[in-house]
Amino acid sequence: MTELPEFPTPRDGKCPFAPPPGLLALHDPERPVQRVRTWDGTTPWLITSHATQRQVMTDPRLSADIGTPGYPHTTAAMKEHAAHIQPSINNTDGDEHARWRRMLTSSFTRNRMAKLRPAIQSITDELIDKLLAGPKPADLNEALSLALPSLMICELLGVPYEDHGFFQEHAGATNARYLTAEQSAASTAELRAYIAVLIEKKMREPGEDVLTDLATRVQSGEITMAEAAPLGHILLVAGHDTSANMITLSTALLLRDTDQLALLREHSDDPKVVAGAVEELLRYLTIPHLLARRVAVEDIEIGGETVRAGEGVIASLPAANWDPDAFPEPERLDLTRPAAHHHAFGWGPHQCVGQQLARVELQVVFSTLFRRIPTLQLAVGFDELKFKEDSQAYGIYELPVTW
Repeated sequence: MTELPEFPTPRDGKCPFAPPPGLLALHDPERPVQRVRTWDGTTPWLITSHATQRQVMTDPRLSADIGTPGYPHTTAAMKEHAAHIQPSINNTDGDEHARWRRMLTSSFTRNRMAKLRPAIQSITDELIDKLLAGPKPADLNEALSLALPSLMICELLGVPYEDHGFFQEHAGATNARYLTAEQSAASTAELRAYIAVLIEKKMREPGEDVLTDLATRVQSGEITMAEAAPLGHILLVAGHDTSANMITLSTALLLRDTDQLALLREHSDDPKVVAGAVEELLRYLTIPHLLARRVAVEDIEIGGETVRAGEGVIASLPAANWDPDAFPEPERLDLTRPAAHHHAFGWGPHQCVGQQLARVELQVVFSTLFRRIPTLQLAVGFDELKFKEDSQAYGIYELPVTW
C-alpha cells in the first residue's frame, strides 16, 4: 500500500516564501483531489487545484462546522474543544452563516474601506516618521506591520489601542499550532472576557464602531453576549494579525527580489500598478497557509473521487495560488501578473469579510514604504529570519531593518 503524503509538510529553508515542496509536488491535473495524512493520523482529502477549490468552497454539501465528526482540525486544542465552540461566522453554514455575515457586511464594504484610505495613509506616514527618527536597526514588524492594522482595527471595532500588547499576544495564541488545549482555552476565555467588558461599556457609552453595533444587537435580543464576544474575538484577531504578517513577509520578499522591488518603487504613484502588485503578493505568500477546511455532510464527487459523508476536505489555499493551470510559472514573482483571482482570502461564502480593509492597508504601505525609505535593507541575513511555521498564520516574527 502506498504511504500517504503528510500534510502539512515542512518548507524549504532555502526558499521559505514558497509553499512546501511536498505540497507543490502534489499538483497533478489528473488528480486534483488526493488523500493525505494529518497530525492526528486522520486521512482527509487534499484539494490542490484552483478550479476544484472554487467548486468545493461553494458547495453546501461541505460544511465549515468544526464540531461535525470528521472535520480535519488544524490543532489538537481545536479538536478537543470543537464540540463546545460557540457557533459564529467562521463555523456555520447556509442561512445561519448568512445571518452572521449580514451583521458585519455594512462595516467592511469596499466603499467604506476606500473612505478610510486618507486615515490609513496618515497613520502609515506617522509610523514611518517615528521609524526614521528612532534607532537603527529597527524591527519593522513591531514599528509598522503590527502597528498599522492594529490601529485601524481598533478604530473600526472601538477597542482601545493602548491594549494592543494584550490582544496581539492573544492573537498569537489563537493562531499557534502547538498550544495545549488548556493553554488555548485559557487564552480564548481571557480575550473573550475582555471583549465582553468592552461590549458592555458600549451599551452605556455607544460610539460609531462595530462593538457598539454588537452591543445594540445584544440589547435588542438579536444575539446574546455569549455570541457577541466570540464574534468580536474573531474580528479583532483576524483584523490585524493576517495583515501584519502580510506586510512583514512581503517586505522581506521584496528586499530579496530587487528587480520586482525596483518595479514597485518606480510605479509607487500609480494606484493600478500598486493594487495589482498587492494581489500578486497575496497570491505568492498566502498567509492563511493551512486553510480552508470542510467536512462532507453527504456523499459528493470531487475531481473524480467520491468523498463520503463524514470525511474531511482541505482546500489548500497556497496550493491553489501556485496552481500552474491558474497562474503560469507560479514560482515567479511578477508584480504585473493579473492575479486577482487568487484564494488568499478564501473563496465562496466564507471569504474573509475584512479583505477590502487589508487591501487598502497593503496598497498604502507598499506605495509609501519604499518611496520614503529607498535605502531600506535587512539588518541581518535572510537565514537569520525566523518564519512562522508554528502558526496557522504564516509570517516572520521579527524583521530587523536599517537604511
